Amino acid sequence: MRILGVIPARYASSRLPAKALKIIAGKTMIQRVYEQANKAKKISDVAIATDHSSIYNTAKDFGCKKVLMTSANHKNGTERCNEVIHLLNTEYDYVVNIQGDEPFVQPEQLDLLCSLLNGKTELATLVAPITEEAALFSNSVMKVVFDKNNEALYFSRECVPHLRDVPKQEWIAKGTFYKHVAIYAYRTDILNEIADLPVTPLEKSESLEQLRWLENGYRMKIGITDFESMSVDTPNDLEKAIKFAEKHKI
Repeated sequence: MRILGVIPARYASSRLPAKALKIIAGKTMIQRVYEQANKAKKISDVAIATDHSSIYNTAKDFGCKKVLMTSANHKNGTERCNEVIHLLNTEYDYVVNIQGDEPFVQPEQLDLLCSLLNGKTELATLVAPITEEAALFSNSVMKVVFDKNNEALYFSRECVPHLRDVPKQEWIAKGTFYKHVAIYAYRTDILNEIADLPVTPLEKSESLEQLRWLENGYRMKIGITDFESMSVDTPNDLEKAIKFAEKHKI
């Protein structure tokens, strides 16, 4: 099984421009993501896909062997991953989309995701238990429900499932809830199909790309992780990441 890890690294960001190049305790964020991804045992190769020469040159400088310049017109990382698979002259069974703004992504998370990939799996992603009430009711935390076969049923910004006749302040104690950990795996042929799908009503309503895939009948396998992720989307997030790296001397 050949699995390609792709780190999409877009230069523009409304809340934190050029965030891939931000320094976290001596290393750029994109270098940290790349080094963590390379520790995953089940990923065959890791590529960085960007739309800007500064990120391209930085990746080359720290030793990334597969750096690709991709279109600046992609709407999301899925489209950028699909371009990568077309640009590379190598056959891969699956592509793993590794978020370029998670400098402390755990190799164990990536290997867990890869363990779900058996040739039959079309798409896969990870979830983690929600243990804090603030996350349960935050619209920036994506909630997930899945069936007994660990296949996704729905993703939402709202809290799902709803606990009828239970006061909301008791939900975290009486219910079981999962949040989405935004790492995706695509079977290569499926990636090529979903990259061209038009926006769907549920996706538009929730502004969640993965709903487009479910609405079109694709099946997404779910893996459950206990590792917490730390994405860097704002200057405040960056400050937290720097303090975390300094505290743990990483």
